[in-house]
Amino acid sequence: MAYPAMLRSLRHHNYRLWATADFVSITGTWMQNLALNWLILSITGSATSMGLGLVMQTLPTMVLGPWGGVIADRLPSRWVVATGQSVKAVLAVLLGLLALGEPSGVGPLYAISLVTGVATALTSPALGRFGAEVVGPADLSNGLALGSVLSSAGRILGMSLAGAAIPLFGVSAVFFADAAGFVGVLAALVLMRPREFHPLPPSEPGERGIAAGFRYVLSDPRMLIMFGLAFVLGSLGRNYQVTMAAMAHGPLDAGASGYGALSVAFAAGTVLGGVYAASRLRLPLRLLLIAATVCAAGQLLSGGAPTLLLFGAAMLPIAAAAVVLDTTVGTRVQLDSPGHLRGRVISAQGMVGAASGAAGGPALGALCDTLGPRAALVLAGAVSLTAALAAAYGFARLRRTRPAAAAPAPVTAPVPVPVPAGPTPVPTRRGAASPVTITAPLPAGTPVPAIGVMSSAAASRSAGTP
Repeated sequence: MAYPAMLRSLRHHNYRLWATADFVSITGTWMQNLALNWLILSITGSATSMGLGLVMQTLPTMVLGPWGGVIADRLPSRWVVATGQSVKAVLAVLLGLLALGEPSGVGPLYAISLVTGVATALTSPALGRFGAEVVGPADLSNGLALGSVLSSAGRILGMSLAGAAIPLFGVSAVFFADAAGFVGVLAALVLMRPREFHPLPPSEPGERGIAAGFRYVLSDPRMLIMFGLAFVLGSLGRNYQVTMAAMAHGPLDAGASGYGALSVAFAAGTVLGGVYAASRLRLPLRLLLIAATVCAAGQLLSGGAPTLLLFGAAMLPIAAAAVVLDTTVGTRVQLDSPGHLRGRVISAQGMVGAASGAAGGPALGALCDTLGPRAALVLAGAVSLTAALAAAYGFARLRRTRPAAAAPAPVTAPVPVPVPAGPTPVPTRRGAASPVTITAPLPAGTPVPAIGVMSSAAASRSAGTP
């Protein structure tokens, strides 16, 4: 079957299985994220407590992420992924059982969130490597863009289903549905064809430790600037799990259904951003800075939205810009890193996302509790705008100090460039077979991110930061 250029990754049998499992799994993840946040908020009535729940999921990635990268670069990715998904399925069932008992405290919920974070930290880099192995280097950029759209669509469906299911069936039903999604991932892994994988090289002798990955990351100032911008935007600029819940529970007085509606609006914006990123031939740094500015300015304006409808409308451009930013950062990180260090570079990106979630969740929760959700949004938006301007200055200095010949090539988006017929060989860049992470703009995520094939925003099935 012939596929259009924008869908060419679907010609791979293993990718089709993985993309289907990704969509189902991401849907379950966002159902669980909304249900867990709402359960903690319902028990405590505190946005700060909800933010601490995010810390429990993201903190392990900051501590254990480098070891997850080492595991990804040394062990077969497929079996690491299967182990992680099995553990998370069991944890989702435990959450469902706890919710059935109508807990009066959040201690057990925090404990399960912490164990989930440990599983995410140790397996997310392997998810990134495995995503590249199911699609191969030629179609990797296309798979990244498709994964972003799938992740956004799964977020929309998951939050829509959770918003409807929580009032009708309770939060326990949502947790059990998420557990079923993990079973679908395991089935997809079993059905894949081993001969159609595109394996990446394992760690080279002498470069099998954590230090090798850190040396690579610290040697690239552009990557450091992008990581710094992603940290600020992920922690204060786009940690809308906290602020949307606080606005729905407080000034907007919209309840659980309003929180679900806002989450769906945000997810709809990520779809628009994913489609836009996929339609572009190049994703230059200038576009990254524009997207960061739109996110920050949108947050400033959203703090003054008087109604649920206007606040939801503000989520659309913020979310779209967030996906463009995350896709550009994630693609550059993944395509520029060598195969034998890929897992450790992915783990470094995951650590940035986890740190942003761990710092931003409690900080925004405390600001919402002390200053109010509206003031918290305005203040965080101002800080994010300052970070975007600082990143623009940093990139400008790098352009002035580096020779023109050393300037980085722009990131190529999923649309293929026609190659003239003839015997002339087409040079390829070393290390182009880059893996991708599943999750996500993600946000701050951790968590990104999702187990999905190519979602940059997030890290795989992590804290779920939008």
